[in-house]
Amino acid sequence: MAKKWSLLLTELVQVRGSALNRYGFLLSGDRAEAADLVQEALVRVFAQPRASWDMGAAEAYVRRTMLNYFLDQHRRRARFVTATPRLAQPTAVAEHSEGVGLRIDLLAALKGLSPRQRACVVLRYYEDCTVPAIASQLSCSEGTVKGHLSDALARLGAALDTPRTEVEGDTRS
Repeated sequence: MAKKWSLLLTELVQVRGSALNRYGFLLSGDRAEAADLVQEALVRVFAQPRASWDMGAAEAYVRRTMLNYFLDQHRRRARFVTATPRLAQPTAVAEHSEGVGLRIDLLAALKGLSPRQRACVVLRYYEDCTVPAIASQLSCSEGTVKGHLSDALARLGAALDTPRTEVEGDTRS
């Protein structure tokens, strides 16, 4: 069993490692934190080998663990930040081209969302999950997910100076 588990972990990292890193980056907005999310999730998931897993189930469990860990870390940071004053602000990044500028604007707008809103947006538009699937993953009602998505899209639209209909993209549920 240990050998199969080890092979599954190796295959998961080789085949889906970059996709997991991108998912972590979209959640956290930072490459180093994304790598930490992936690493922590792999350690937590593969600390207890499960014989009945296939690649898809293992990846889904790792992604869910990444999401939960991201939300937990944000709650911890929020408590810490309220207890200590801010010492420095991040420096602005110079715009080198239109594409880079748009990416920076989008990442800044994503940072303005709450962790739940950001998770809903990432699950909806990056993972292409439906509203019921997001509600299931976040253990909340579909109405709550729709509310988070609505608030997030309004914030993103305002931050990016884009009308809301252009930000939404589609209306499927």
